[in-house]
Amino acid sequence: MRLSVLDLVPVRTDQSTADAVAATVQVAQTADRLGFTRYWVAEHHNMPAVAATSPPVLLAYLANQTERIRLGSGGVMLPNHAPLAVAEQFALLEAMAPGRVDLGIGRAPGSDPVTSMALRGARAANDEDIERFPEYLDHVAALMSTGGARVGLSRGMLAQQDYTLKATPAAVGECTLWLLGSSMYSAHLAAAKGLPYVFANHFSGQGTAEALATYRAEFRPSPELSAPRTFLTVNASVADTAEEAHRLLLPNLQMMGRLRTGRPLGPLDLVEDAEATSVSAQEQLIIDSSVARTVVGDAAGAADQMRALAAEFDVDEVMVNPVASAFAGTAAGTAPARERTLELLAKELL
Repeated sequence: MRLSVLDLVPVRTDQSTADAVAATVQVAQTADRLGFTRYWVAEHHNMPAVAATSPPVLLAYLANQTERIRLGSGGVMLPNHAPLAVAEQFALLEAMAPGRVDLGIGRAPGSDPVTSMALRGARAANDEDIERFPEYLDHVAALMSTGGARVGLSRGMLAQQDYTLKATPAAVGECTLWLLGSSMYSAHLAAAKGLPYVFANHFSGQGTAEALATYRAEFRPSPELSAPRTFLTVNASVADTAEEAHRLLLPNLQMMGRLRTGRPLGPLDLVEDAEATSVSAQEQLIIDSSVARTVVGDAAGAADQMRALAAEFDVDEVMVNPVASAFAGTAAGTAPARERTLELLAKELL
């Protein structure tokens, strides 16, 4: 089994943004040292517990801090950006770290409506960018290609001439383009375009089997990919004992409970603060449901859960989102429980 990592760069109550980024560097270096396949960072905006707002910025920093692990976005939310801007960023990343870059693209806003308006300006008032998502996806791929994209002009000084747009002047290689999603829309689109595809099982937890089955059944080979390619994402908290793993998981579970019941969000709690927090009956139902979809336990138990998931969904790679928080007194610029999750899984599975 191949193991990979998804990182939202969580911010605990005892951390600044700088602390959270410093901790992420250590987690990425741990994954690199242990032999994980890829390390992806997300795009979320205006969330108190998430510092991952700009994947290309984070990836450029991590490329300089790691040696061999693939680096990618999980994902860039394309409606927030001009296709050329995304293509330029990732073409440059590929030039900086040749053969190590994945561009995962999603359609969701990654934010609330107010933040989306601030990101996209007047474009947020209509759905054109979302409706044109398949077209924009093609634009990104063409612009990143070594030949660039040909643009036919019908007016102006360049009329009747071919105009070439390139994301970077002299590309030698191209990063791998992945389509991400949490609905059947993305499964259909990835299959139609012959792209590798990842369903957000770590977030949704529902519809994974249907989405993967649809993708595999409808897949049309493309010049870039001859057969379906996918893997599984899952939240995980692994520790030396199952009891410790469950304690470290509790702050993340409570945060998800607040998110899905519309309560105000804050930074990720420390374990002791979470244990002293009361939750509503509705939140408890969400917490219980989330636990059932999470890999949690000691090394042996978690490894068994990972093998069962891989077998259930017929994948040979699992991407772990290490969601363990920390105990009071943990150094602010570190995330030892997240690193320990990776170490214990690697010991059993790599």
